[in-house]
Parts: sequence; structure tokens; C-alpha cells
Amino acid sequence: MTSQTTTAGPGHHPHEPDRSNGPDAPDSPGSSGSSGSSDGLQAGLKNRHLSMIAIGGVIGAGLFVGSGAGIAAAGPAILLSYALVGLMVVFVMRMLGEMAAARPSSGSFSAYADQALGRWAGFSIGWLYWFFWVVVLAVEATAGAKILEGWVPGVPQWAWALIVMVVLTATNLVSVGSYGEFEFWFAGIKVVAIGAFVVVGLLAVFGVLPGSDNPGAGFAHLTDTGGFFPEGPGAILTGVLMVVFSFMGSEIVTLAAGESENPQRAVQKATNSVIWRIAVFYLGSIFIVLTLLPWNDKSIVKDGSYVAALNSIGIPHAGQVMNVIVLTAVLSCLNSGLYTASRMAFSLGGRGDAPKAFARTNKRGVPQAAILSSVVFGFVAVFFNYQWPDTVFQFLLNSSGAVALFVWLVICFTQLRMRGIILRESPEKLVVRMWLFPYLTWATIAMISFVLVYMLTDDDGRQQVLLSLLVAALVVAISLVREARNRKNRTAVETPANT
Repeated sequence: MTSQTTTAGPGHHPHEPDRSNGPDAPDSPGSSGSSGSSDGLQAGLKNRHLSMIAIGGVIGAGLFVGSGAGIAAAGPAILLSYALVGLMVVFVMRMLGEMAAARPSSGSFSAYADQALGRWAGFSIGWLYWFFWVVVLAVEATAGAKILEGWVPGVPQWAWALIVMVVLTATNLVSVGSYGEFEFWFAGIKVVAIGAFVVVGLLAVFGVLPGSDNPGAGFAHLTDTGGFFPEGPGAILTGVLMVVFSFMGSEIVTLAAGESENPQRAVQKATNSVIWRIAVFYLGSIFIVLTLLPWNDKSIVKDGSYVAALNSIGIPHAGQVMNVIVLTAVLSCLNSGLYTASRMAFSLGGRGDAPKAFARTNKRGVPQAAILSSVVFGFVAVFFNYQWPDTVFQFLLNSSGAVALFVWLVICFTQLRMRGIILRESPEKLVVRMWLFPYLTWATIAMISFVLVYMLTDDDGRQQVLLSLLVAALVVAISLVREARNRKNRTAVETPANT
């Protein structure tokens, strides 16, 4: 396969690329199971890669690291917070799955927003999502570097961050298959670790685990320290704000599906399994923590919820065991973040919303320029994190903080329009359907909007929403100015031809 870029077809203005044969074409040959696709990407992801990406995509480092603070804030009621956010994610994934199964695309929801809501929407949400993930690269690289520095203190933290970024950049540049292989093993370790934690924890809860130090109190800890709502029912919403961002990443499988042998089947499978994945990995593991220890046990915040739970059972070296698992989650998030950012940049380039170089692939079907540009911004963000952690980097964090919710909102509004487009143009491809359409779609929009409004009542949340809105407004303004300029250029070109 040769290096190529998407270009405008005959009769199309260069600012309006031909969407009938571009990276986000509705029915690109890449969706039919061929070894490559018309956009130059290689169909190098195997079914086992997609399955593990789908399973591991909902398990971020935030689950291991951030759950302790949520438990301390809401007590056992944090389970309801996870359930509410999990339900929201299930609905959003169902909507996204409906569109992705019908029209697999490397740009996923950005490409669908482009088609359903307009160029401004696809441009804006695509760049915001890219921005979100390149900031995540810096966060995860720093988190991984801290763990590695603890093991090998002779190497400074910044050097570990650099090493981690370079290694994962190299794997993404080799081929999409190498990304898939790394993610298969990273996600596999996370899945096995949480599965083992749930099984061993359940045995300890009921006092049947040989050699366990835990008293095996059954479900008593769910209510024996101030009841199920020790901080009041309102704490459920506080918990929602604390856990919502640990779910970001579920949508990655819909981007990756475009580079698989059978995109439609991959998306269908991932969408159908999202319910049990959230139930087991999030609700199941947090439930185990809450039944092994009283919710207000100081070790949950001090050591982390999972380490505290393992210590209560008597697992030797629990802290180091969890550090290995967290490092795996961090590397997985870094790997997927770089992949996701580069594919979004590739899609934007193919639609004329980013430099054309981003839409070129090398002979291995890898969008090299899109990967390198994403990782360069990631390196710059890492530098900001070390140089100005409380000012510049904090601004980057806050200004991308609510992007996850913006993305989910755009997916909802896009699906409302895309259902009609798919039914009109290719009804046979509507193999995944959103339940109770359009009522559940509108209910999900209301839920996400409520979370965003409620964030304004929280000091940290308010800053994230307002700064994210500011950045979003800036990006939308740029897209509208570009659109107006392109329209003016087209008029200038067409006017002499008509006279």
C-alpha cells in the first residue's frame, strides 16, 4: 500500500472534500473486510484485539486511583453514583454503536457530527476530543513515571516520562497491529487483575478464603457505619462528579473498528457487552471494596481503595501488586490515547479540517504525521507539567475536564439526526438500534446536561465547566470563521464562471 492522502473528487471545491470516498465515507471499502481501506489505513486489528480493546476501554487508571476519594465522599452510596454514570455510558455507547455499525469511520462521532449536524460540529468536537487525549498523554506519562521512579530512583522522573512516551510512540508508528497487540496484553492484565480481585474478595467477604485476615462480615459494612447514605442522598451527585471521568475511553473501540477485518461485527459485539463490562469491572470491584472494609476506614484514602482491600485480606505486598496493575492501566491509557488522538487527527485531515499531511499514511497504513503531531503536543504538555504544574498545566487540565461530557452530548444530538439519514440511505445497515428511540436519547441528553449544570455548584467542577466551555467556544468560533471564509471563496470562484 502506498502513501496517500484524501483529495477532493471531480467537481468538488478543495475546501469541501468529497465525502463519498474519503476517510469517513459512509460505505468505504475498508468496512467490507478487506485488508486495507480506501483511506489508506490498514485493517490490521484482529478480532481478539478489538474484543480486548472493548473490554479494557472502560477500565482506566482513574478506577484504581480515584475511587477512594469517591467512597470517602459518598460512602456505600457511591455504588449508585457508579450505576448512574454507568447507565449513561451504556446509553451513549448504544447510540454510538448504532452509527458506527452502519458507517465505520476512523473519525467516529466527529465524522457523524459532520454529516448530521454540520461542518462546524464535526470540526469542533473532533479538535476538542484530540485536545482531551493529548492532555491525557501528559497526565498518564507523569503518573507512570512516578511509579517507575519509585522502583528505580536513579532515573529521574522526567526521563521515565520521556522513555514511556518514546516506546509507545514507536509501537504506534510500526503498525496498527502492534498497537493492538500491546493493548491486548495491557487490557488483558487489567481484566485478569480485576476478575481475580472480585473472586478473591467475594470469598473473603463470606469468610471462606483460606488464610484471610478479613473478618468476613458479609454485606454488613454496607450499612453498619451510618447506613447506606451516611453523607445523605445528595452525596450521590457529588459521587457522580468524582467518577464520571473514569469512564472516558469506552468509545475508543468505535474508532478502532475502522481498522479491523469486520468493523460491523466488532462494533455490534462491543456495544452489546458494555453492560456486563461496567457491571463487573466498576460496580463489582467497588462493591467488593465496600464489603471488605467500612467506608470510612482511613486506609481507603491513604493507601487507595484496592490496596486497602487487599491489605484487609492479607495479600502480601499489596501496594506493589497494585502499583504493577496501575502502571499497566497507565500504559494502556497512554497507548490508546496516542492511537485515538492520531486517528481523530487523521480523520480531520481527510475532511479538510486539519493539515492535509495528517490524512497521509505510510506504506504500513499508519498515519505517521498525525501520530507525531499528537505526541509532540503530549511532550509539550509533559514539559508544562514539570515546569508550571500549578498554572499552565492546571489550565490545560481544567480546560479539557468537561470535554468528555461535551462529546457524549454531541453523540446524542448526532444520533437523533443520523437515525433518519441511515434509514433513508442504507436501512439494511441499521443492525444496532438505540432502545426506545428517541425517548431514551432525550433522557440521556437531560442526564448529561444535569451533570454539567450540577458541576457549576462545585468549586472544582465549576472551573472545569467554565474553562472547557471557553475552549469549546473558541474552537466553534474558529470553525464558523473557516466556514464563512470557505463560502466566500467559493462564491468568488463561482461568480466569474456564471457571468
